[in-house]
This record gives sequence, C-alpha cells and structure tokens, in this order.
Amino acid sequence: MSVQISASDVNKLRQQTGAGMMDCKKALVEANGDFEAAVDYLRKKGAKVAASRQDRESNEGVIIAKATADGKSGIVVEVNCETDFVAKNADFVAFAEKIADLALASQPATIEDLKGLELEGRKVAEYLIEQTGVIGEKIDVSKYELVSADKVVAYIHGNYRLGVLVGLSSDAAGVEEAGRDVAMQIAAMNPVAIDKDGVDSKTIERELEIAKEQIRAEGKPEEMVEKIASGKLNKFYKENTLLNQEFVKDSSKSIAQFLDSVNKGLTVTAFKRVQLGA
Repeated sequence: MSVQISASDVNKLRQQTGAGMMDCKKALVEANGDFEAAVDYLRKKGAKVAASRQDRESNEGVIIAKATADGKSGIVVEVNCETDFVAKNADFVAFAEKIADLALASQPATIEDLKGLELEGRKVAEYLIEQTGVIGEKIDVSKYELVSADKVVAYIHGNYRLGVLVGLSSDAAGVEEAGRDVAMQIAAMNPVAIDKDGVDSKTIERELEIAKEQIRAEGKPEEMVEKIASGKLNKFYKENTLLNQEFVKDSSKSIAQFLDSVNKGLTVTAFKRVQLGA
C-alpha cells in the first residue's frame, strides 16, 4: 500500500534541501514517505547530476569578499555556476554567502581545506555536489584567498563580478575609508604587486626584453639600449605597482603619498584581487 504524501511533507523537504517541488515529491514517493531516505535520494541524484556535468565549464558565478568584525582578517571566494541566469539568482548568491561566512569564521589555509569544512551537516565538497543536483548546473568553488593585517578592508565591485581585499599597516581613524579608496583603485587599475620589490623576476626580465627590442627597432645606438630600457622599466613600476600608481581620485598623488597623508607611515601590507573567470 502506497503512503500518502502530503503537501506539507513536500514543502518541508523542499525547505531542507532546496530541491524543486516535483523532485521532492518524487523523492518521498521513492522513499515510501521516509524523510531521511528521501534526503538521501536527493543527495544521490545530486551526485549523479554532478558526475554527468564534471566536464562542463562553470565560468559564471559570484565573488564574495568579507572582513571580520574586528577588521583583522578577510577572505574572498569565487563560487561558480554555468550561466549568468543562475549567478543572478538570489538563492545562489545566498548559497555563496554561506560558504564565504564559513571561510571567514574558520579561515582555512587552502581551498581544499575549505571544501573539507562542515556546512549544515555535510562537507562543503558534498554540499557543492548537492547544489549541482538541485540547480542542474556544475557548481564549484574555484578561488579562495585570505588576508590578515592590522586593518583589512573588503570590497565587492560590479554586482559580485570582482572582489578585493586590502591589508593596511594601521587601524587608526580614517584608515578604513582610505582602504576602501585603495580597494577601488586595485579593482580599476589591477596592479601586479604592492611595490617594485614584489614584482617577480620573470616579469622584470620580460619587460626589459620587450623594452630593448622596441628601442633597437627605433634604431637607437646599442650603448643607449640598457639606459633607456631601465627608464621604461621604471615607467612599468609606476603604472603597475600599487604604491607607485597615480591615485585615481587625485592624480597629483601616488597611492603611497595618499596613504601617508591619511596617517603618517600608513602603507599596504597585502592585497588580493579576484575577478570572475580570470
């Protein structure tokens, strides 16, 4: 004899799992009204859908950046799906926020550690598989960054398309507002490092090589090549390292000068910039 499945049972399962009404009803029928078995049925269905979608590209999604209440640390995560239709869905954004909140509270060292954390009774990795089944698109966490400093400011730009964390050397008055300005600078100007000491040797070699080829192509004498190339490298530092960049809001100052004007000796100790799909 088949068990009668009530609308309230279906709704309860839907609230718990996030699955669609018809999927919940089918799960309860298959499980003969056993609620736990119905949850397991939906989780297995999620795993099957996830397995069938592993080779799919999930380049859409959202970036969530958050700082702790005391402003001493912050995280940024990229949670991916396949279409911008899903990415703009409030439930998907709320799901990404849950993962970001967990990351902020636990501050795991790596993305693998994050996926191994417990979220609402199962590991994040399992939750991602479940959501793949519920949504019908490949869902994943592809990036995770953590910054700790005397003051960390988090900034989300462009409807969850880009997130920035900035670590600053002081938490004095006015530093948070300045940090937000610097975060917006990082979002807009995409610096490669904090200052020239942070630029990796491969980038420096490449920039020098390109500069030398350009100078030789212009017919400059060989003895001048090194000197002109050095000047071009300094221009690269000015345009591409954060503290040396012109401040977007006031081009008469560099970022270093702007920060010093806010609080003597204030500087950036770390930053992370995560752009969707980049």
